[in-house]
Amino acid sequence: MDNILTAEHITKDFTKHRALDDVSIAVPRGKVYGLLGPNGAGKTTLIRIINHIIAPDKGQVIFDGHPLTAADVVNIGYLPEERGLYKKMKVGDQAIFFARLKGLSRRDAEAQLRSWFERLDISEWWDKKVEELSKGMAQKVQFIVTVLHRPKLLIFDEPFSGFDPINAGILKREILKLRDEGATVIFSTHNMGSVEELCDEITLINRSHNILSGSVRDLREQFSDNRYAIAYVGSPDALRAAVEPVCTSFVPGAIDTDGNATVTVSLRAAEALKPFIAAANDAVTINSFRRMLPSMDDIFVSAVEASNTSAL
Repeated sequence: MDNILTAEHITKDFTKHRALDDVSIAVPRGKVYGLLGPNGAGKTTLIRIINHIIAPDKGQVIFDGHPLTAADVVNIGYLPEERGLYKKMKVGDQAIFFARLKGLSRRDAEAQLRSWFERLDISEWWDKKVEELSKGMAQKVQFIVTVLHRPKLLIFDEPFSGFDPINAGILKREILKLRDEGATVIFSTHNMGSVEELCDEITLINRSHNILSGSVRDLREQFSDNRYAIAYVGSPDALRAAVEPVCTSFVPGAIDTDGNATVTVSLRAAEALKPFIAAANDAVTINSFRRMLPSMDDIFVSAVEASNTSAL
């Protein structure tokens, strides 16, 4: 796979604290890559190393086929969780200032910025002072100046913090559009719903270690416990008796809107699926049957708890 960035065996120590311990990640080109973990896990330290803000004590970062240097920062757009705008400047002047720092001419910067301001519905704020902006409006401005110069790699740290669902949805669509246009995105968040919507692959860091990496689809399969949801017509007792030999759990649910009884079951093994269906069909009339994959929230909690237990 073509990776735009790899971090290889990164270790970083601060006073009496190891922030990262032999952490490696590989970020595929043209994908949205989730960097996840509890508070204090080491995510922000890794992001700062990737942005060449601090250096690792051990290991190296490879960017676009070569060791990362300060010159590569121009090809990285970074939206930190701690936002920073000059409150007394006008919004448009502020945006142009940041765009000029990224190498755009004033003419190109203003033309592109006004297009983006219109796209994100903040044109009327161009001549207002930054201090007049709401938190969400200020984040839109910072998002724009982060992506304006079309960097190869974009890093967003909690980009939806402070957004209502409508504006969060707008930003998600823009992120996916940037990916589809060729950008690679590293996306750090605690919102697992956003991970499922946006991320192609993830790495989960806990207690300074990489404890889980892979595609979202593969990880949901990996953590599946052979759970299925069934809607049926018939006797719950007859169904339970018929399928109990191949199930580890049988949890009856409510009557659904079509009048079906519902149940969630966990099979003893994947190979038990065919015997389960045959036994269930003999006992009741099945009207729907679907596999239940774990959410990313379930996977996050399960992996972190297992990691914490093994560290004891």
